[in-house]
Amino acid sequence: MARYTKTTASHSFLEAALVGLEVQKQRIEEQIAEVRTMLGQRAAAGPKKVAAAPAAVAAAPDAAPVGRKRARRKLSEEARKRIAAAQKKRWAAFRKQTGKE
Repeated sequence: MARYTKTTASHSFLEAALVGLEVQKQRIEEQIAEVRTMLGQRAAAGPKKVAAAPAAVAAAPDAAPVGRKRARRKLSEEARKRIAAAQKKRWAAFRKQTGKE
């Protein structure tokens, strides 16, 4: 019969705590994804999940449609020129500061 030692108890306790924390993490990530969906944002890229929890599978039908692309905003010619001029001004200041010009 195996002896029950303090290290065995603490090791199994830590393993149980780790499992509990991973379940909490999964639940929090699902809640974050729901809030992002409500806000209309894309889900942040994170590490791939090894196994999906049953709650995650049940929530899949409510998830945002896949494959939708957001329309790009169109800048006017005037706006593009202002942006280009501002960028040229920043680069000129940078070159002047570093002595490259």
